[in-house]
Amino acid sequence: MREVEDDAVVLRTYKSGESDRVVVLWTREHGKVRVLAKGIRKITSKLGGTLEALAYVRVHLVKTRGEFYIARQVQHRERLTTLRSSYERINAGYAVVEVVDAIPSDDVADEGIFDLLARVLLTLDDASFDPTLVPASFFFRLLALDGSEPVVDSCVNCGREGPLVAFDAQVGGTLCAACRSGHTLSPEGLALIRRILGGDLANVLREAPPPGAGEVAMIAQDSIEQHFGRRLRVARSTAPLTPRADR
Repeated sequence: MREVEDDAVVLRTYKSGESDRVVVLWTREHGKVRVLAKGIRKITSKLGGTLEALAYVRVHLVKTRGEFYIARQVQHRERLTTLRSSYERINAGYAVVEVVDAIPSDDVADEGIFDLLARVLLTLDDASFDPTLVPASFFFRLLALDGSEPVVDSCVNCGREGPLVAFDAQVGGTLCAACRSGHTLSPEGLALIRRILGGDLANVLREAPPPGAGEVAMIAQDSIEQHFGRRLRVARSTAPLTPRADR
């Protein structure tokens, strides 16, 4: 058997047998792994309360010949008490981990994704940051990390610098009036996307949700779903509605 110690974020869990639970982790050095937490649903379990969705932990695992690792020891890296005290922050966290769970990367390490995910959880745990645009900013940053950052400085179709009036996730960016499709994009929404992608994210999140926040959330949602080729349940259920451009 191979022993593993690593930092991890819990993406989701589900019941197994009478007292066990399967836990899906994104780890710093081993990518996405599935862990069997034996007896965790018993009142006497030492693992109880440590392997819950959105937990940021240090794990000691043993790799068996089967599909799963076995959890031996788990300790919190951060308690994330502010995150867990707010329904809005929890929901934002669930939207983020659902996207990470959609990444087809079992046992393939990606420290960039782990560091981004950990920063998001710490941001949601910081009361000075508003959680409304945290999922959207995470989606855009994840696309950039993968080399798929959307075009927002010109029309992705014809190259015109403006005016840019729409965003279409299928073509990967903003569009002018002559090429418009996808979501209608207001000047406020365009400015907000540029701030998120241009290095002003911390200031954006310290403000009350600015004008254009709803459309930016929907655009980010469409962009990440287009990237993965699938609809995402939690993120879509929390995204505000916004009108679409004429096609």
